[in-house]
This record gives sequence, structure tokens and C-alpha cells, in this order.
Amino acid sequence: MAAIERKTKRYPTDLTDEEWERIALLLPKPARRGRKPSVDMREVLSASAI
Repeated sequence: MAAIERKTKRYPTDLTDEEWERIALLLPKPARRGRKPSVDMREVLSASAI
């Protein structure tokens, strides 16, 4: 898996690198102004796959 594997425990429902590459293209880009996102969208989507 990607570098994200070192951050947290992995689960069988987590997105694979291939799945993430396909889904990431569909997500809106972060705004150029304002606060940077504090949450990793890959983690959010992996959690919702349960």
C-alpha cells in the first residue's frame, strides 16, 4: 500500500491504491483560498466503506 499505511492500522475495507486513483479524480480540488483541509479524504472514504 501507499505511504498512508504507516499512519494508521489498515483494514480489509480500506481503499487500494488503484481504487483511490480512480476515485481521487472525481473529488473536487481544495480551494486555493482559506484553510487547508485537515482531514485526509482517502481516510474518510475508507471509513465510509464499512
